[in-house]
Amino acid sequence: MAQSNIIIENKMGNENTIHITEENAKPAAKILKSYLDKSLLNPFFIKIENNNQETTSAIHLRISNSENQKDINSFVIKSDSKDIFLVAPNEKSLRYAVYTLLESWGFRKFTSIDTYIPKLKKVEFPKNTTQHYKPSFEYRVILYPDAYDEDFRDWHKLDWHLNDFSVWGHSFDKLLPPKEYFKTNPEFYALYEGNRRAESLCMTNDTVVALVTKKMGKIIAENPNTTFYSVSQNDDAVYCECAQCKLLNENHGGPQGSLYYFLNKIAVLFPKTKITTLAYLHTYKPPTGLKIEPNIYTLFCPIELNRGKSIINDSQSKPFIKILQNWGKTASNLYLWDYTVQFSNYFSPFPNFHTFSDNYKLFKQNNVKGLFVQGYADVPGDFSELRQYLLAKILWDTEINIETTTDDFLRGFYGKAASNIKKYLILLTDNQKNSNADLDIYSGPVQSRNTFLSPEAMNQYDQLLEEALEAVDGDLTLESRIHKLRLALEFVFFEQSKFYGKDQHGMFIINEKGEKEVKKGLNERVRKFAETCNQFGIYELSEDGLSPDKYYEDWLEIAKETTTHLGEKMQVNFLTAPAEGFTGKGGYGLVDGIRGHTDYNINWIGWYGTNPEIELITNNLEFNQLKINFLNNQRHWIFLPKKILIYGFKKKKWNLINEKKIVNLTKDYTVKTSQIEIQDKNFSNFEKIKLIIENQEELPVWRKRKLKKPMVMIDEIELYKK
Repeated sequence: MAQSNIIIENKMGNENTIHITEENAKPAAKILKSYLDKSLLNPFFIKIENNNQETTSAIHLRISNSENQKDINSFVIKSDSKDIFLVAPNEKSLRYAVYTLLESWGFRKFTSIDTYIPKLKKVEFPKNTTQHYKPSFEYRVILYPDAYDEDFRDWHKLDWHLNDFSVWGHSFDKLLPPKEYFKTNPEFYALYEGNRRAESLCMTNDTVVALVTKKMGKIIAENPNTTFYSVSQNDDAVYCECAQCKLLNENHGGPQGSLYYFLNKIAVLFPKTKITTLAYLHTYKPPTGLKIEPNIYTLFCPIELNRGKSIINDSQSKPFIKILQNWGKTASNLYLWDYTVQFSNYFSPFPNFHTFSDNYKLFKQNNVKGLFVQGYADVPGDFSELRQYLLAKILWDTEINIETTTDDFLRGFYGKAASNIKKYLILLTDNQKNSNADLDIYSGPVQSRNTFLSPEAMNQYDQLLEEALEAVDGDLTLESRIHKLRLALEFVFFEQSKFYGKDQHGMFIINEKGEKEVKKGLNERVRKFAETCNQFGIYELSEDGLSPDKYYEDWLEIAKETTTHLGEKMQVNFLTAPAEGFTGKGGYGLVDGIRGHTDYNINWIGWYGTNPEIELITNNLEFNQLKINFLNNQRHWIFLPKKILIYGFKKKKWNLINEKKIVNLTKDYTVKTSQIEIQDKNFSNFEKIKLIIENQEELPVWRKRKLKKPMVMIDEIELYKK
């Protein structure tokens, strides 16, 4: 029977060769040689091709466009009856071909430092075959730790925005700095809600166009070798509403109308320059009735999707699909910014792996040409190694079998623990899917306490990882990888224990004196968590820059935020319902003797655009001092109230007892708590007390945004007799 495969093997007297046609193919040949030499006993030799007939099979590397590859990332791997040929249009794609060939022989690069090199006696390749390779997307970036490594990017055929953009992302502030122009020329900036605002530009001001054009010309001249230049809105929802901009917005579907009018004016002046912009917040939808210049690249940013279901299986995502389809028809060059981790909690488990395949196929079907996939940046977050690996593979080929690829990674990276880790991953995902709850990129362990991060589920996860540790039988490398996974469970436990307070699963117990104290050993456990994070290079736990050391410091502060007051067993009724998602532990949470810290997701109860009315069933309790704790977080539209009114109920009638006006708001983005104290000897004379807390009537000018309202947040109402 005729041999169906080309075989290159270690035989005495064999000379294994890699042939190149020109010197610029030599770097790729050296890469191939370096890996094969580590795998096979006989070394490979690099030779310039000649017409002499070789007696043994060889590998040929060629930089040529003879295969008519239209995509600069494409390449061909083919064979005749004896030799293997790697043909690519440029050096970069030739390296891609080398890594593809190596993977077909079992080589793997799991992370920037973890490469698997099989020990082989021979390598085989099918005879007389031709395989064409072309990426699913022309531009592929993942913002994950190992993507900062050039070799990892090369192996996985990834681009890198920091190399390709001279100006990246939000850029209005860079192109027309407010520090330089706003004071003298406020008309250059957006007229928003009746005031000139430095957060955006006036899109129809000819001088703005001229200044931005001049700045762009300078940037292009200084960075002639970069590919993209961003002209994009700042990270804010402010836009210009002057008469000219407003007319454009009305004619073209919204604020995106004036934006693309502005972009078109700049783009025509730089016709050979790729200008990128963000479709984000108020510019989320495509403009209508306005042609976009062909050198404008739109980076569509769907930030509010449910990440717990693939888009096509989520009924709530139907409006998004329609917008995506419209963008696919409107933009000549549509890229997409995808969000694949939980930014408020890098170490909270985020089971969204099952959505990747369907989502990226959907993007490709709707004319998305490039992806920027935002992850943990250079922070090793939960399952970051698997996430970056799968995403890199899918960006190159949306048709990969994600389950097979996952299994391959788990076997290579977790060794004997692979089956346990897979069970953990499947259980996380199944619990999330069965809950039918949304998975949000700005949620966290407290919001998921009744779904996939319930205490019962947490016990199951912990058991699976314990079994994984046993399976690796003392292998220190594998143990370290499993310990990193367990950090996620530790983090969830700590976050939920803050929420549960003095209840089951909480951080506090009641001691013999009736005081609240942290459970024995828990402070030390949190300290060890912070130290372990530092050892793994995890210097941030969230997008806002919370360090492990600061997390521990905050924990110790929270441990101090307890009190013992007269109202702890009192019934509390909400006469005005709190905002959805900010109900905390209900009325009980306001009188549990534990004050809120600075994270509004834990225990704080919030009212959005309404005035909280809260009833305290005091039953003539003897007290004369009332303290109410508020949160101030102006970036998230959380403010101190205007006024507090206190009524007492007696003889079927409410009587005003006291009122307290709060000082006028000042601009302060420091997140902090404030305690308002009110004293009155008449508090004890009533069956029940009613608090009416007057929320701010409107947002202060520095935080005014369309469709936003002021929020007031409370955690702990304290009663004392002084």
